[in-house]
Amino acid sequence: MSIELKIQELLNKRLEAKKGGGEKRIETQHAKGKLTARERIELLLDEGSFEEFDMFVTHRCNNFDIGKQEILSDGVVTGHGTIDGRVVYVFSQDFTVFGGSLSEAYANKICKVMDQAMKVGAPVIGINDSGGARIQEGVNSLAGYAEIFQRNIMASGVIPQISAIFGPCAGGAVYSPALTDFIIMSKGNSNMFVTGPKVVKTVTGEVVTEDELGGAMVHASKSGVSHFVAEDEQEGIQLIRKIISYLPQNNLEDPPLTVCSDPINRLEDSLNYIIPDNPNKPYDVKDVIHAIVDINEFLEIQRYYAPNIVTGFARFNGMPVGIVANQPNYLAGVLDINASRKAARFVRFCDAFNVPILTLVDVPGFLPGTAQEYGGIITHGAKLLYAYGEATVPKVTVILRKAYGGAYCVMSSKHLRGDINYAWPGAEIAVMGAKGAIEVLYNKKISAIEDAAAKEEFISKSEEDYRDKFANPYNAAKYGYIDDVIEPRNTRFRVIRAFQALATKKDLNPPKKHSNLPL
Repeated sequence: MSIELKIQELLNKRLEAKKGGGEKRIETQHAKGKLTARERIELLLDEGSFEEFDMFVTHRCNNFDIGKQEILSDGVVTGHGTIDGRVVYVFSQDFTVFGGSLSEAYANKICKVMDQAMKVGAPVIGINDSGGARIQEGVNSLAGYAEIFQRNIMASGVIPQISAIFGPCAGGAVYSPALTDFIIMSKGNSNMFVTGPKVVKTVTGEVVTEDELGGAMVHASKSGVSHFVAEDEQEGIQLIRKIISYLPQNNLEDPPLTVCSDPINRLEDSLNYIIPDNPNKPYDVKDVIHAIVDINEFLEIQRYYAPNIVTGFARFNGMPVGIVANQPNYLAGVLDINASRKAARFVRFCDAFNVPILTLVDVPGFLPGTAQEYGGIITHGAKLLYAYGEATVPKVTVILRKAYGGAYCVMSSKHLRGDINYAWPGAEIAVMGAKGAIEVLYNKKISAIEDAAAKEEFISKSEEDYRDKFANPYNAAKYGYIDDVIEPRNTRFRVIRAFQALATKKDLNPPKKHSNLPL
């Protein structure tokens, strides 16, 4: 065969591989409002940057006559490219080929790009659209999943891992995304569950749709499995690019700095008046966040889950920062099981990838009640405490209003190695609020007062005395627990200066095999 014919054979095979499962199946994919595996990669990566691996791989199974059909690429497209000029590795599952089901060869392709990403220290992005294990391959398919899981585990905290769910993701397939750092789901077409509706009905008798069982909003608001919900795949892909812009390539690098046109000394006068005079009245902490970050831009993570705490990425003078903030607009900003887990995981992610952490505090305490205690609020609350105490990245804290009890300690206090801790002038730092404190301190005295008017006057005066003593930040500042009391409108400038001062911070934890996090 001449070289011309060999080159033509190569070109023909490339064309064949790019057709995936064929035109008919591609049309079906488009009819569902879904993109193909290669279309997704084209949207995700910089134009012309994709370098594909293993285009000519096929499965090696003959069970149940599947050997009669071999399709190039075998259901997953793998390789590397760039996002804003930075190298990333990617795999994109192809539902048009055997329903995207995972074979041994398919798993090997994913493992290869993950291994390569670890070698060069670059993020891995997985786009999931698969019917699950390829049944014809039996245990080999299951082994393939486990090989991927092992690599997810080894890569955790070393390189960023992002999963997009743009179709079905069921059974063992769900555990690879669950081991990654962020999960994005699209509305309408994506779902995740360990067992599907048919099995649920057989075992429990429950009748439930796929969307009700494991749709995007279910996992965004109820389970907390999903971190982002996109209206469609195009928005989901843009979200991936946005997330990557805040992250370093790996755990040995710092997040990328960008040029900032927003003045660091910009004053935000509205912040001087954002805290209501009534300590029980809510406000939206996101208004504070948007006011102090660069160009008011904030990428919120897990927006629909545990909304009593806010987490996400922003920039200060071009430097990426992770933000954790109590949200007085929901449950008064109280810490509960879900909020503690949500924030703890985010803090640990930031610490793993050298992203400084800003904590905005307005917390009345932990949520009381049997549901929380039986659910393990002690253990779950300890996760957040542990995450902050373990973190060695620069940590800046601003107490906006309330910081009561154990929740004060947990929210990146000076005692958990908070580096720079500020407070606004109206901050209240105490064991508990005035009403509860007076009931404890003067219980017998209050009970002994028989006259109702006299009792009311005593309680009122005692609460006022308590507030005079603790409804300000100066008592904590007296002991050095607060480094400075700052004017609210000047918060942006003080936070930026704090992070600049901490840029060369070095903090080490004792040598150990690994910690025993209170899981």
